[in-house]
Amino acid sequence: MDSDLNIKLTSYSSKGGCGCKIGPADLSQVLRGLPPAAYDPNLLVGLDTSDDAGVYKLNDDLALVQTLDFFTPIVDDPYSFGQIAAANALSDIYAMGGKPLTVLNIVAFPISTLDKRVLTEILRGAGDKVKEAGATLVGGHSIDDKEPKFGLSVTGLVHPDKVRSNAGARPGDKLILTKPIGVGIMTTSIKKDQLTPEEIRRVTEVMSTLNKKAAEIMEGYEVHACTDVTGFGYVIFPEEMDETDRYILCDAVTSGGLLISVGPDEAERLLQELVDAGVEAKLIGEVTAQHSGQIVIE
Repeated sequence: MDSDLNIKLTSYSSKGGCGCKIGPADLSQVLRGLPPAAYDPNLLVGLDTSDDAGVYKLNDDLALVQTLDFFTPIVDDPYSFGQIAAANALSDIYAMGGKPLTVLNIVAFPISTLDKRVLTEILRGAGDKVKEAGATLVGGHSIDDKEPKFGLSVTGLVHPDKVRSNAGARPGDKLILTKPIGVGIMTTSIKKDQLTPEEIRRVTEVMSTLNKKAAEIMEGYEVHACTDVTGFGYVIFPEEMDETDRYILCDAVTSGGLLISVGPDEAERLLQELVDAGVEAKLIGEVTAQHSGQIVIE
């Protein structure tokens, strides 16, 4: 981008990336006061499991996958911010086993106080990432807002029998993560001018990488559950773990990798295929019958 557009985009927001999400505890209190959604037998994945996206069956061979995600700037470079926001939104489709089809831009931008070329660069970055995903931009919506925000609404397709949800993990499954954590720590450091240019390049590369390749490889295996790692977690720590390590493991990730739950007989083969394809995958744990719905650190 033009050198005269070098601005500190993160200074326009109090929080960045998925760190600006409303926490699950607060959100559950809000939703608790709403009536349950009407039952529809074609809704294969809805609100019940707090999954990455909704899935609606159209016929025996086709279902829609729908999601949206947007957030405030997480890096200073507008083009990179657009790429990251797009990769993050597209990731929900990949996590459900689907393929992105169409996208809509979601824009909030201080049009009278920030150079309009900044928004052009954000949209250009997102457009390049959407093109890489093989999806099509069909429109969007914008508002004038003092705090910049950007993201996508994404529609994808999946076979009804091949939906990957976050609720099917089985005791004994191995857990494979396809991107490193620590993104939230790094991006907070960007806001405070505490990273080197190489560190900024590295974390930007991680966040802007699509989960497309990992999702395509995952298709060939009997994956029991999958989710993309974004936002927050609940964690049980060993008493002897110091506070710094606890903060690292509670990192609020933006545009993280896929967390794949797969049977032990296929885990090593899947991991090796991911690594051979250039995916930064690691075997990080296993599913147990104890502590349902929680992460236990040993």
